[in-house]
Amino acid sequence: MRAYSRARRRAAVVGAVVAMLLSAGSVALAGPIPGPPVPAPLVPGTPCTETARACADLVGLRAWLFQDGEILRGPVPISIGDELDPTPPGRYAVEWKAEDWVSREYGSPMPFSVFFAPGGIAFHEGRLDTSSYGCIRLERDNAIAFFDHLQVGDEVQVHSDVPAVG
Repeated sequence: MRAYSRARRRAAVVGAVVAMLLSAGSVALAGPIPGPPVPAPLVPGTPCTETARACADLVGLRAWLFQDGEILRGPVPISIGDELDPTPPGRYAVEWKAEDWVSREYGSPMPFSVFFAPGGIAFHEGRLDTSSYGCIRLERDNAIAFFDHLQVGDEVQVHSDVPAVG
């Protein structure tokens, strides 16, 4: 008898909470929106969408900074990883920054690092005439600009197969 009355009380409480939420309009019982999601428009002359704050084109070896869907800086030349240590394409968010970092794995200096992908992949200052271990290297003034402009959480898009348009 007690188990039955507990179950009835629990059902009554759950029913009351659901009714309250439905009447307050805080629960929407609508289905999914039909069709595929509509992608954000591309920033003209780049392979990246307006949602990005930084963009890298691994084919053209260039990068940009964006502000409100407009090019703030770029295209600037970059150096990327090779076949053994490729720069991973994808959509990322800035994870953290370090002005004066040294790679723990390779012992290489990485000034003005902006980390955005798993494995310690970052934008940072470095030589452009050799490949990196997967990072995106920039000339000093560009590395400083990327470091100053990008903040934790900003979107970074890295493209390897989309030609620049516009």
